[in-house]
Amino acid sequence: MKQKMQSERLGTEPIPKLLKNLSIPAMIGMFVMALYNVVDTIFISYGVGINAVAGVTVAFPIMMIMMAVSAAMGIGGASVISRRLGERREQEANHVFGNIISVILIISVLGIIGAFTILEPMLLLFGATQEIVGYSIDYMFPILLGTFFFSFAFATNNIVRSEGNAKFAMMTMIIPAVINIILDPVFIFGLNMGVRGAAIATVISQASVTIVILQYFLTGKSSLQLRIEHLRVKLAILKEVIAVGLPAFAQQAAGSVMMIAINTMLIRFGGDLHVGVFGIIQRIIMFTVMPMMGVMQGMQPIVGYNYGAKNFDRLQETVILGLKVTISISILIFILIMSVPHWLMMIFTSNPEVISAGAEYLRIMFSAVFLIGIQVVGSGLYQALGKPKQALILSLSRQLIFLIPLVLILPHYFGVYGVWMAFPISDFFACLLAGALMYRDRDIFFGKGKGKNKEKGRQIPVSSGT
Repeated sequence: MKQKMQSERLGTEPIPKLLKNLSIPAMIGMFVMALYNVVDTIFISYGVGINAVAGVTVAFPIMMIMMAVSAAMGIGGASVISRRLGERREQEANHVFGNIISVILIISVLGIIGAFTILEPMLLLFGATQEIVGYSIDYMFPILLGTFFFSFAFATNNIVRSEGNAKFAMMTMIIPAVINIILDPVFIFGLNMGVRGAAIATVISQASVTIVILQYFLTGKSSLQLRIEHLRVKLAILKEVIAVGLPAFAQQAAGSVMMIAINTMLIRFGGDLHVGVFGIIQRIIMFTVMPMMGVMQGMQPIVGYNYGAKNFDRLQETVILGLKVTISISILIFILIMSVPHWLMMIFTSNPEVISAGAEYLRIMFSAVFLIGIQVVGSGLYQALGKPKQALILSLSRQLIFLIPLVLILPHYFGVYGVWMAFPISDFFACLLAGALMYRDRDIFFGKGKGKNKEKGRQIPVSSGT
């Protein structure tokens, strides 16, 4: 009964309280997760140098490809699971969970094979120069060997959140972050392992949290159950999970392609220094966007559950509140970046050239960041509703449809500045697209959905037979 209440509160608690209780743990967890990426970069920058940061930046697209599959299974599975729980189909939710674990096992084997076969050719294809390819290999080889730990932790975090257990989901992000921050200086400086030490510290931290998550599912603390029979792959389940998770996969994969395009154009029109600067800026982007992603992740189980339960009043309230919060956060981020870009760069490096260039490029890249909130909510909303076409369009719009073409075209006219200018321009167009789609589909979540309860304040009860 207690386990059922874990997910049932998604349909009963007041929306502001529920969104706060789900979003704040997600924000904290993602904040700490971003923090250890930032700390990683700080240690590598001060301990090895800006070329090492460039090497890790060039290697990052491979990690993003690996995480793209995990995102598809985790986010797609979370959407399906939350709707199954809302419909009182618990056994089907368990089968969805088991199939996700099976796919993670398969991609883990592929990651290990890739580490021994195609790593260096792939890095060279992705734009690594002879000066930085060694750093790229040192970083990615241990990461690929630990594919299972990364994929499992990343996917199950979304699944834990789909049943409404935001606090444990937060802990699964905080635990590896803290361990990584502790181990980084030990391996990088104490054992003099440089970039490879940073990667090994990361793998150990993810392995540690994997044990914690497995214990959570195997000891009955979850609303879900993990049994051997649930691991048997069912194509119908995978088809639904992949359909919903495809936008998340596409977004991550497009991010990988975007990184390759950016690194290539920065090397061509700038140099390794510019790739290193972008590596630092990328960490700042992660750090500043995480609060909005936390709100979106807090929204998704509420939206999915209440959509499955046909409680459209609560769905509408969640969307409106989520938009207000994310837009407010994006405005605060804009003010911060425009005010103190030099201070942010000085956290990562003492190199005056890197600080000066980074501050200038930060202001350009973040000049339209106040528009990102609408994109984030729109993409997450359609994923939670199980509407893959709209979610796919929004997930691809900023990176693949707008940003990558601009990155490839603008430098021919504006030099290296064209790479940085591509970001605010793509933000503008992506915001317009997200707003247009949400306005077109407003009947679903702005008060005219089929089956909507017209009586103010009344909730639609969900019987155990539905």
